[in-house]
Amino acid sequence: MTPPPSPDDPAHPHHISTDHGRVHLSKDQRRTDATAVGNLLLHLPNFLCSLFVVALVSAFFGNLAFLVILAWLASGALVFHRPTESALARRLLRLRYPTPQERAKLEPVWRTVTARAGIEGRAYELWVEDSDDLNAVAAAGHIVGVTRFAMNQLPNGELAAVLAHELGHHVGGHAWSSLLGYWYALPGRVAWRLLKAFSGFAFKVSRAFGCFGVAFVVLFMGGLALATISTLYGLPLLLLGIPYALAAVGRRSELRADEHAAALGFAPMLAAVLDKLHQQEQRTAAELAAHNGGVPVEEGALAKLLSSHPDYHTRLHHLQPYLQPGR
Repeated sequence: MTPPPSPDDPAHPHHISTDHGRVHLSKDQRRTDATAVGNLLLHLPNFLCSLFVVALVSAFFGNLAFLVILAWLASGALVFHRPTESALARRLLRLRYPTPQERAKLEPVWRTVTARAGIEGRAYELWVEDSDDLNAVAAAGHIVGVTRFAMNQLPNGELAAVLAHELGHHVGGHAWSSLLGYWYALPGRVAWRLLKAFSGFAFKVSRAFGCFGVAFVVLFMGGLALATISTLYGLPLLLLGIPYALAAVGRRSELRADEHAAALGFAPMLAAVLDKLHQQEQRTAAELAAHNGGVPVEEGALAKLLSSHPDYHTRLHHLQPYLQPGR
């Protein structure tokens, strides 16, 4: 029996040629599609709550309060600031610059992807994550990261499909809109965590005073919540459903990025990558079941609603039109 060709073997069915001629750049290098706009709109209540928190904090600066608020509003521009992006890649995403050998492997594939898309590839930075999982990321305005596993274990056609998917997130505006929404939601998130910590501490202290103390804390916190909801015209109530709506938009953005890669001619390669991801998920589920005494750990309904990625069958279903003969 003939062994299957290695990922680097030109005979592999998903190997692609990285030689190309003249590159024709698209007039529109980026756009803001419906999912990016929806993401920004869904972050609006978070933004308003954060603005309320920043306004409260700025009151301690007296006459400089307006400048504090203005500085916070302007800070969103850091999303497109290259040094800030590099710090984000290193500190939060745990990425690193590729070695010369890794760059020699990544850049020809990246040039092929961007040439097909008509995108200026030099506008983006390629990063590597030291991970044995199959994964990739598009972040901020110019970051495209892939895991060491994806770079070394995938045929270059499948690696191209992964990179084309991440490019789709950038071209559609998904990456910057998600980071911008997250950034402007941070003050509200911090305030919420502090409030939860204070509430937990207050309940612990109130137990020392018996039922009267607990009742007092409950009434106080309830009154504070009611006053906040009334002052902000019920806005905090919307925050309860926003994570589910954002997850739904996130799933849609993944399908859009899949379609972007498929439209560039990488549909069969992307389907193969999705199959590998599905197998990876199944292995993880089997390991969790083994630790749970052989009982499968099933994902709950709420967890599925909060998932930012569609399941394997949904993604494969949306790829079917691009997998038909003649496409």
